[in-house]
Amino acid sequence: MHYDTRKKRDHGLPYNPFKALVAPRPIGWISTVSAKGVVNLAPYSFFNAVADFPPMVMFSSTGIKHSQINAEATGEFVCNFVSYELRDQMVGTSAEVGPDVSEPEMVGLEMTPSVYVKPPRVSRAPAALECKYLKTVQLHDIDGVPSESHVIIGQVIGVYIDDAVITDGMVDLGKIQPVARLGYADYSAVDRVFKLKWDGGEGLKRALEK
Repeated sequence: MHYDTRKKRDHGLPYNPFKALVAPRPIGWISTVSAKGVVNLAPYSFFNAVADFPPMVMFSSTGIKHSQINAEATGEFVCNFVSYELRDQMVGTSAEVGPDVSEPEMVGLEMTPSVYVKPPRVSRAPAALECKYLKTVQLHDIDGVPSESHVIIGQVIGVYIDDAVITDGMVDLGKIQPVARLGYADYSAVDRVFKLKWDGGEGLKRALEK
């Protein structure tokens, strides 16, 4: 099949397949504090690292959500990582609630103070990135029409890693089993890790010569 995304439901399928194709997507579990001091926590599957030095991350959503409002107002946010054991609490914090409702309290999650920023981190999260807000980019389509999607970019100034998930000096994703978003209502967890080493192309060269 082939379809034009500019034509509504041109794919002819029961559900839009786009997000099922761009998968798995890591989940940024973003904690912020409102101007009134309310702790907000929400998961974003449009999340990723965008630079390594200085380290920067981004999260994005359609429509202006509390995480964006708080990050812009206070200049700080924390990205918590979701392990498999926290999957239910993560989904619970995706509920749309008012700005005076604290999602961690709503789902019974303990929070721990961060070191360099005011928003706390999820105590049971295997890792967290403490970030300073840099900028918000409103996206536009090919015709220059503003979309409802915004990208929030932050610089990572502090990193927390649970010592229990470090093996031989490296982060052990097999222990974390990070949860990723697929399409529809589907999720995945990393339960298989394998290595591929680049040898300068010699392996490919030998394979082609056979």
